[in-house]
This record gives sequence, structure tokens and C-alpha cells, in this order.
Amino acid sequence: MRKPSPLYIISKIVILALFAVVIVFPFYWIIITSIKDTSEIFSVPITFWPQKFSLQNYRDLFSDLDFGRYITNSVLVSIVAAAAACAVSLCGGYVLARFKFKGKQAVIYFFLITQMLPSFIGLAPLYQILSKLHMIDWLPTLMILNCTWLIPYSTITIRGYLMRVPKALEESAMIDGCNRLYALLKIIFPLILPGFSATFIFCFVQAWNDLFSPVMYMNRQINYTIPVALNYMVQKNDIRWGELSAGAVIAVIPTVIMFAFTQKYVAAGMLAGAVKE
Repeated sequence: MRKPSPLYIISKIVILALFAVVIVFPFYWIIITSIKDTSEIFSVPITFWPQKFSLQNYRDLFSDLDFGRYITNSVLVSIVAAAAACAVSLCGGYVLARFKFKGKQAVIYFFLITQMLPSFIGLAPLYQILSKLHMIDWLPTLMILNCTWLIPYSTITIRGYLMRVPKALEESAMIDGCNRLYALLKIIFPLILPGFSATFIFCFVQAWNDLFSPVMYMNRQINYTIPVALNYMVQKNDIRWGELSAGAVIAVIPTVIMFAFTQKYVAAGMLAGAVKE
């Protein structure tokens, strides 16, 4: 095999470096904007490094905008929705992976088709249903909606992980006296933990970043989540760039921490999901 020329290697490094700068620079700009003084944010010429570090934007975020409540709402909605969706999907994926029944393939296709439909299609009927049930402007409504939207994808994903586990393992456990539920939780679940973790993180991030549902179904500011709070900082005649940048930095922290601690599970889970039936 021919050895790559030095010019090719240098060109490749330069292109990758430029690509990395393009990807990283927006995050860098948000971070330094969040620690700039208000006057420096609008100063000319633009400064690419804060002349004076200031945490005033973060203080204003929590004192003036009650951002702590929005963080609490987002954490509650995301964790509950992701956990409920993964729990239901574990059972549904197990049924689709282990049992043969009429209409099984149609169910799988239906779950896949639901991922292709934009969520605003059901806006009018869903709003009427929630209104009649007195579930508008109620925080658990966001948990239920996110859980419902996450279940089809999670079920198909977890099914892929379960299909990699030999049936002989649970059959042996049932021969030894275990029931099917015990075999699933004690024998099968530990083997698909990387894939389950990857699915949970996906669900958490989707619920964490959801803007559509809170905007449409939450009216009181007390029920806002982080994406809605950041959205309302962009007003018609004014944009609070300092607080907006500080809020964006805080919004990224939970997902970064989650990926940092579960990186090995995510990587293993993605590889485990590459299954062809």
C-alpha cells in the first residue's frame, strides 16, 4: 500500500483543524459572552477574550429571572419522561424481540412511521383533549407527552439490543425456576445495560431540549422549562445576550455531565444496536 504524501497529511490536518474550529467556536463564544460585562458585550471592536470577568449575568439569571425553578422543571420532566419511556420500551421491546404474533411487523412499521410525522400535526386535537381533561398548564402533562413521543423509538432501539441476547440464557433461567419477568430483569437486563443507558440518554436529551410542548401547553411562568425561558429572553425590541448566554451554558451542563459519566455505555450501546434481523 502506498504511503500518503506529506502534502496529503498536512492538508488533512488543516481541514480537520478548520472543521474543529467551526464546530467549537460557537460554544466558545457563548461561554465568553456569559462572563462578559454588559458594556463589553456590545463594545466595538469585538473582544474575543473578556477584558474583565464578570458573573453578573449568572446572578441576574437566578435573581431576576428565577432560573432555578426552570432548571428544576426541566430536570423533573426529563428524568421522569425518560425513565417511564425506557421502562415501557423495555417491556415492549422484549415482546417484539421474543414473541411471534400476527401483526408484529405492522406494529414495528407503525412505530417507525410515527418518527417521520411532525409533532404539530396533532396540535389541535391534542390541545382539545388536554383542555377537556383540565391538563393544560400542568407540569405532569409535559412528562406524559414526552414519554408518549419517546416510546416508539425507544421500543425499536431496545428491541435491537434484546435480539443480540441468546434466548437460551432466559430459557435456562426459567428451567431453573425463574419466571419470565425475573429472567428479563436479572439475566437479560444486565447484558443490555449499555444499550439501555444509550437509549435513556437519548430520551433524556430529547425531553430536555423540548421547546414545542411547553410553549403550547404551559401558560404560567412557574411551569416553564429551560428552553422556554431562553426563548422568552429573545424579545421583539431587546435580546438579553448576557443572560441568554449564561442560561445556554447552564442548559448544556447536565447533558455534558451525563455523557461524560456514561460515555462507555453510550459507545457500547451504539455498537450493540447495529443488528440486522
